[in-house]
Amino acid sequence: MTSEQDSGTRSLWIGTYPRPGADPGSGEGVFRVDVDTVTGALSDPRRAIALPAPSFLAAHPSGRTLYAVGETDPGSLTVLGVHDDGSLVPRRTVASGGSEPCHVVAGTSHVWVANYADGIAAAWPTDGDGLPTASHESFGNQGSGPVPDRQAGPHAHSVHLPGDSATALVADLGTDELRTHRAAPDSGRGSELAATFPPGAGPRHLVELPDGALLVAGELDCHLHLLVPDLGPQTLPRYRLADGFAITGATWGPDGGPGFPSHLTLSPDGRYVHVGVRGPDVLAVLRLERVFAGWKARHALDVELGAGAWPRHHAVVGPGPSGVADPARAHDLIVVAAQNTGELISVLVDHASGTGKVVARLPFPVPPACVLVA
Repeated sequence: MTSEQDSGTRSLWIGTYPRPGADPGSGEGVFRVDVDTVTGALSDPRRAIALPAPSFLAAHPSGRTLYAVGETDPGSLTVLGVHDDGSLVPRRTVASGGSEPCHVVAGTSHVWVANYADGIAAAWPTDGDGLPTASHESFGNQGSGPVPDRQAGPHAHSVHLPGDSATALVADLGTDELRTHRAAPDSGRGSELAATFPPGAGPRHLVELPDGALLVAGELDCHLHLLVPDLGPQTLPRYRLADGFAITGATWGPDGGPGFPSHLTLSPDGRYVHVGVRGPDVLAVLRLERVFAGWKARHALDVELGAGAWPRHHAVVGPGPSGVADPARAHDLIVVAAQNTGELISVLVDHASGTGKVVARLPFPVPPACVLVA
């Protein structure tokens, strides 16, 4: 057991945005921060590498490669080598296949990027270390939704890999759809509609439950949408909408609106869902229950993060290998990237009661956007 494991300290990669009003490449990059998994205390940030607008990060399963999108127009994907000492070295930068990439996810055979501005999902085949071995494949979409300023066209917002990494589920905020794409040559290229959401839902991020059902955060309607697998004949995964749940009890703005959900995670014991909600600036905690007809998510509480926090992303951090959280622990440690107040915020959520509290804050030199356990 290493000294880091003995101490309960974990390292985090932090993706960032440029300072407000500044051009990409003006001081942001991928940062590294250490967190005490017992107290939530955070070390001073250290910039590991300078990159333009690396707003989302993902790690290859090998642990030897880190990916960073460059949320610019046109967009980029930078492939970084991870050294044993925690330093990063650029290995390759490629075009993201679209404009303003906002999400990246990696599996054993492919890395996928969601390009928000034009709705294009792109996939690259990779070798055992995660280095792309060929040019990307692009998967576009068409359509719109009923919210004119947000849904004038397709906006691919996140990618989820339900099985082999040649197959991806893409949440399209602009068209209120979940789409399935399969990259060639592994299983034959394909692209199909996987599910539809209520008009104006604006699907953003999702988590997969143990039985294969999905919980999807609607950014525009502030609801969780439960999708269950469609077991009928199909060539690519499909789902049907089964239920919906209000995310937060907090309101925001002069009209008392519910705010805009960002990222969601499951607690290691599978009992709670955590959702960052911008506007009210809370981390909403919902109790997840298995019922005869499927699942129910009931709002438990909102952890107030502070006015203007704008929680863009968060991660559950634990003491186990690679920072995996331990379901036997009495609490979960959640580290939140508060974009607009420019800080990382540590939150402890108690397993027994679901109650939570802020235990540490760390001012950041540039706006944090993504938290990834190193």
